Formats: sequence, structure tokens, C-alpha cells
Amino acid sequence: MAEKDDIYSSKAKYDGIFSFKDFYKFCYEWLRDETGLDLQEKKYVEKIKGSSKDIDVEWEGSKKMTEYFRFDAKIKFRILGLSEVEINQDGRKFKTNKGSVEVSVKGTLVRDYDGKFETTASKKFLRSIYEKWVIADRISEYEDKIASACEEFVEQAKAYLDLEGRH
Repeated sequence: MAEKDDIYSSKAKYDGIFSFKDFYKFCYEWLRDETGLDLQEKKYVEKIKGSSKDIDVEWEGSKKMTEYFRFDAKIKFRILGLSEVEINQDGRKFKTNKGSVEVSVKGTLVRDYDGKFETTASKKFLRSIYEKWVIADRISEYEDKIASACEEFVEQAKAYLDLEGRH
């Protein structure tokens, strides 16, 4: 059985004007291009509430870092009260969205994801020695990479929403 360590968990909230479609696309492309995660949408639910809607989106992604380590991520979006609004920008009117967004990110380091060290008790014992004494620095290095990639995504998402909201 692979060993999983949750390395990073954070949320960002935003309330204001933004294009949901553009934000969705930005987040997906940033995660794919900047972290190399292979993303899959696990959930997309819309609930209509009068003239607005609530949306729940969940993505899961993974990336092999080595033959032993894998980076797994779970990204959740919760959009509340999403409605269409018309705004003026530089004398032109155009439609966009208004609502509340919460983005949560969880990054996990998966060790021995293929279970190569799980076949016997002696291999499990050797793995614990290997991880504690031989690759402890490498584990720490991969944990730092995962944490910084997740933190950078949260910062990029917040910066995107802040810029969008300044129309």
C-alpha cells in the first residue's frame, strides 16, 4: 500500500466580479502547464437558485515525480450566488459574472505508489530504513516542491480574481 502524506492544504476566498468561464480555464491551464499535473474533473454540479446558481467543481490530478514519488492534488471550487451582470469598461458594456468563490487545494506526496515495497514484511522494513536514513533529504525536497506548487497556485488564483474584479 502506498504511503500518503498530506503536505499542503489551504483555501482562498473571493467575493465580487469575475468571469467564471475564464477563471475556470485559467486555473485548469495553470495547473496543467505550471505543475505538470494530469487533471481530471471528478465533480461538476450546478444548482439553480432563482436568477443565480451555485456550482461545485472538484478536480484531482497526479504527476509522477520519480519511480517512487508521486504528487497528488485535489482542487475544489465552490461558487455561490453566481449571476450574470453587465459592466462598463472603457465606455463599452459587456457581460460577466458576479459571485462568491472559494478555492481549496490539498497537495499530497505519495511514496511507493506502485507498492513495490509492499510484497513482504522484510521489504516494508527495508523501505522504512531507506526512507529514514537514505532518502530523508529527498523526501523533504519533494514535500517542499509540492507545498510551493500548491501555494503558488493559490496565490495565482487570488491574483487572477483580484485583477478580474478591478473592471
